[in-house]
Amino acid sequence: MTLPKPAGYERLTYIRATRPEEIAEAAARRRRRGLPAEGERLLIIAADHPARASLAVRDRPLAMASRADLLDRLQVALSRPGVDGILASPDVLEDLLLLGALEGKLAFGSMNRGGLQGSVFELDDRFTGFDADSIDAMRFDGGKMLCRIDPGDHATVVTLESCARAVTDLARRRLVAMVEPFWARRTESGVLRNDLSPEAVIRSISVAQALGVTSAYTWLKIPAVAEMERVMAATTLPALLLGGDPPDIDAAYAGWGRALSLPGVRGLVVGRALLYPPDDDVTTAVDGAAALVREAGS
Repeated sequence: MTLPKPAGYERLTYIRATRPEEIAEAAARRRRRGLPAEGERLLIIAADHPARASLAVRDRPLAMASRADLLDRLQVALSRPGVDGILASPDVLEDLLLLGALEGKLAFGSMNRGGLQGSVFELDDRFTGFDADSIDAMRFDGGKMLCRIDPGDHATVVTLESCARAVTDLARRRLVAMVEPFWARRTESGVLRNDLSPEAVIRSISVAQALGVTSAYTWLKIPAVAEMERVMAATTLPALLLGGDPPDIDAAYAGWGRALSLPGVRGLVVGRALLYPPDDDVTTAVDGAAALVREAGS
């Protein structure tokens, strides 16, 4: 007797167990889209946090622990008008491929997830996810890398070298290298903190934009901080604003709106703030961000 194929998310497990080649087949037939035209801004949904053991949203330590719940929220977000694509780790992108949720969307693969949140090796941002070959083979549009810079930690130089190699490898394939730089340091209690002062963000940009043999395909992913005019004066590279986990979502929207008016800012890459808003209304949160992006591009 032939058993019926399971429905819903159980089907993902069934495919992975019995026909894993369907993932590559789904990637091969996926309908793609191009990078933004002149004046167009992007809204990208970020979903690579769980791969670094970063599951908390505000006061909910395991908010992102349920894969089914995360996939529900991602499918809602990706279905909304004005959402251009997603940034995620291999497992998440593969689930979305099998669900058909990436049709006509940009897809960026997260490359270095080795610096697990809260670990003693958190600054050792090793490349444990995508590489340039796999991003190219899966017909994705680029790769994203975290590049935290702590002048007091020897692990920083390994991260810099690894990111430079990834930038070069992506550029040789004419794929976007999305570099997310932070100037970071450990507190007296040993917690790693990113310095979000304008001066620190400018320093991190100065280092990140020089990584690799060419910056032709490099984009920056940076926080919206105070004095963004000064910050953006530090680079000629396109920049996307990251969302993070803001305690005040209204203030975050206001900050994104101001920064999006700057010519070098090409859009938003936001995850938790839109996928897990305080009222859990993903549709309204995503539509609000899309409206900001559209307004900036008009």
